[in-house]
Amino acid sequence: MTSQTISPSGEGGRETISAVLPAGTTIHVWIKALRGGAPGRLSAQVDGDPVCTVETSNPHEFEFRLLTLERGGDTALSYDPAATCVSLVYAFSQPRVLDEGIRLLHIRASNAAPDITGGYHFRPPFGWMNDPNGFGSFGGKVHLFYQHYPHSLRWNNMHWGHAVSEDYLRWTHLPIFLPPSDELAARADGLGGAFSGSAIALPGDEAGFRIFFTEHMKDREPEEQVQFTAISRDLVNVEPPSLILPTRPAGLGLTKDFRDPYVFPGPDDKWKMLVGTRDREGGVILLYETDDPAAATGWTFLGILHRENRFGMTAAECPCMVPLNGPANDPATCWALIFGLLTSRDPVTRRRNITLATVGRFDGHSFSVEFEQELDFGTDAYAFQAFVDETGPVGIAWLANWTDVSKEVDMPTAMTLPRRLALHGGALITPPVAGVETLRQRQLDSQDLLNGRAVDLANGSVEILLTLKEGGNAFHLAFEYPEAAVAVQLNDEGLSILFSGAGAKSSPRYIAAGARPATIRIFLDAGSIEVFGDDGRWAGTKRLPGFKGINSMRLDAPEGHVLNANIWQLGL
Repeated sequence: MTSQTISPSGEGGRETISAVLPAGTTIHVWIKALRGGAPGRLSAQVDGDPVCTVETSNPHEFEFRLLTLERGGDTALSYDPAATCVSLVYAFSQPRVLDEGIRLLHIRASNAAPDITGGYHFRPPFGWMNDPNGFGSFGGKVHLFYQHYPHSLRWNNMHWGHAVSEDYLRWTHLPIFLPPSDELAARADGLGGAFSGSAIALPGDEAGFRIFFTEHMKDREPEEQVQFTAISRDLVNVEPPSLILPTRPAGLGLTKDFRDPYVFPGPDDKWKMLVGTRDREGGVILLYETDDPAAATGWTFLGILHRENRFGMTAAECPCMVPLNGPANDPATCWALIFGLLTSRDPVTRRRNITLATVGRFDGHSFSVEFEQELDFGTDAYAFQAFVDETGPVGIAWLANWTDVSKEVDMPTAMTLPRRLALHGGALITPPVAGVETLRQRQLDSQDLLNGRAVDLANGSVEILLTLKEGGNAFHLAFEYPEAAVAVQLNDEGLSILFSGAGAKSSPRYIAAGARPATIRIFLDAGSIEVFGDDGRWAGTKRLPGFKGINSMRLDAPEGHVLNANIWQLGL
């Protein structure tokens, strides 16, 4: 992905980023000053002729600068590394960027993406990533925004990254969409930024979309977290945001947690907004609405839509809501309300940060729960966000869990495979999108695994499909992986992902208790395993340490329990 040359120029120890770029190229640069009181500078030349110089005096955070080349040629961007730190440089053609994406010219080792061969999950091209944001279809493409810190592999002041796809699987990386405010950028690292949110299409025949997001600023009074909206008319650049919810609702005893606005069309043809928060009892989801067809103004608080206080949770995070089995305005339609239980801990399995899916009726003002289930028994499908496309609801999640984040271990992660949502047999099913079958490059095996022999998995990016003679038939599928002990097991207790990290004294039990699937579909990739029982009736996702693929696997099952065992090599 990187296309650059960096070399000392011999002139005062300067370094140069070189590339041949066409006329009209847009270049995004992030720089920071390294000397107290002295600005950081980067100068651009084309074919040896000076073009411009950009600078910053900010020593705390990298600041964004924009360059546009009126003519093309051999382009050199030079700077003094003793005075200026250059975090990131990429180039693109504004008219063609939605199709061609960005061309990465410079990154540092500290924000470079891991070297992964053959992976098929979405990953950012650089820096840290967590929650998906603004997942939707706009201008004929699927857009995925995400929580992003581009300048290192750790969480810090939040930006929104941006990518587009036509099939949910093959993504084109776009320019960083939403940086923190200037006020945040002028202060020390890690104070907040543009937190999670959502996006909707502009009304009528207008091109573009409107985003909603939380701005977080640590220690700001009276509100650390407030809600903003902004629009993009060209699907790439964002206009200045405006404040729409400056305060929490009064009189409810809410904490300062007040975030993750999710906007969607309600059953009464009005725009609704969910916001996650908490009180002394546990997690709370707030409901707002507006009569404005553009959803730009007039947001009013309707009340508490839902609350949850189990497992020692604090805030309800990243709520989303979609109709499942019919149009939003049909009273017979069931809705799924999905949200994360931040800091939750199941005392039976010791799993943390559980995500719940509650299913019931929604009339635009109140939600009546008919049943609930865990979204993912592996718990590493967090901050799930969904929207309704021409086929039905589809969602995606962060393939990680906050308990994996530490000061010792870097964790540049992926998104899960996109998943459909539907009602089936009185349960919510979340199978992977149908397009995942286009990832199959060749069949690796259909006999050896079935016959108990070890099967080599090459780079470890594979799909495994097990068909059982009867639902619930026991098996144990063990994987050979140096970073951890990993297996998938089905027995009388249920469907499990068995996981124990190297050197760990004990690990949580990742189990769908009582599950008795007849088909089990497993997706392995560098750093992850995703398990789907009976077309997603039970889904389990687990991030694996490291970025190497699983080497091999072996199946142990009583004779006749497994009818078919097929393995495909996957790739983009």
